[in-house]
Amino acid sequence: MKIAVCVKQIPDPNTPYVLDPETHFIDRPAEQVLDDTDRFGIEVALQIAEKTEGEVVLVSMGPAGALRGIRQALSMGADRAIVIDDAALRGSGALVTAKVLAAAIRKEEPDLVIAGTESTDGYTGIVPQQLAELLDLPALTYAKRVEHDGDTIRIERMTTIGYDVVEARLPALVTVTSGVAEPRYPSFKGIMAGNTKPVDQPSCADLGFSAEQVGIGGSAQQIIEVRDALERQAGRLVVDEGEAHLEIVSLLERAKVI
Repeated sequence: MKIAVCVKQIPDPNTPYVLDPETHFIDRPAEQVLDDTDRFGIEVALQIAEKTEGEVVLVSMGPAGALRGIRQALSMGADRAIVIDDAALRGSGALVTAKVLAAAIRKEEPDLVIAGTESTDGYTGIVPQQLAELLDLPALTYAKRVEHDGDTIRIERMTTIGYDVVEARLPALVTVTSGVAEPRYPSFKGIMAGNTKPVDQPSCADLGFSAEQVGIGGSAQQIIEVRDALERQAGRLVVDEGEAHLEIVSLLERAKVI
């Protein structure tokens, strides 16, 4: 069984992001790390692969840099990686990203595609669903539990009131939440092996895309402005001297909550 896992390298979230003042794009340094949300998808893929003697292939789009984040993922146990790194991709929107990833995944012909719900440096949350559409696969999303049984994949899809049980025949695409599994820590042996595992780096042309089909031009979008999120204002302290509930009711009425 072959499993493709979508992963992403991001700037270290413990350091402030640097934006290009003209394009407003994130300045992506050579030393990037694996997006923590991707560790859960990798863990699920590894668990299934261990039971089926399968192969786990990582698929990523973006500047390869020093491949630190990819090597972190490989050290967990994935077999190899594909990183689409091309200067023409700079400024690509969600749909272009999905198209490029789909082209790379399609060549691999996996039985299962796994992704996180969204990246922590983009937060669009729509790339996996776009991938499923482009690959013509059923999308089983927000999985808090994943079970594989022969040619069937079954998940417990998290909802606001509990969960739904959803299943589909393979091939399929699954997005996982942070509660789906406990990611393993790479062993020393795994870290050493991860440094030597193969990483293919195709260009846009290798995947059949011209420079005009990707990047800003292919995405038909433009970032006009980036603003800092507003800081949360200090709350109001209500001292209870026997009638605090009346003050609270008054505040809720003014806020039109009640």
